[in-house]
Amino acid sequence: MLNKIYVTKYTSPCGNLVLGAVNGSLCLCDWDLPARRSLVDRRLQQDFNAEIVNEPCEVTSLAACELDEYFSGKRQTFDCPLIFAGSDFRHIVWHELLSVPFGETASYADIARRIGRPEAVRAVASAIGDNPLSIFIPCHRIIGASGSLTGYAGGLEAKKFLLDLERQLR
Repeated sequence: MLNKIYVTKYTSPCGNLVLGAVNGSLCLCDWDLPARRSLVDRRLQQDFNAEIVNEPCEVTSLAACELDEYFSGKRQTFDCPLIFAGSDFRHIVWHELLSVPFGETASYADIARRIGRPEAVRAVASAIGDNPLSIFIPCHRIIGASGSLTGYAGGLEAKKFLLDLERQLR
């Protein structure tokens, strides 16, 4: 029997997102970009043995409320339960991203060192790029070693918006 991933759209000040939940936890907060959607959706369906159902649920509603609070400056951390899809290595990287404080940044190399794999900067960058829980797992806080803004699934304008928002509210 297939699980169900309940998905709904969310309009943020810096782009449209898709929220998704499976088994009572948020598994998706990702940018609503067609090429990315099909890839991420396929991966989630496979990892959770699930079909996508286009309707909100309690968890996606909670996530939307928490995002509203985040964008209005009333929330710096999230309480919504999260569930990760992907390899053990990706889970380790994504858990480490959760330790990057609100309004601060770290480099890909910093994250590689923190997980005890300093030689794995490219693998860390790949795992960060595959993060299906944008904002909740703050991959926007990861920058290049030189301090430059580097790739972001929602685009560099969205990344800059999120970093500026957090810096203003710190």
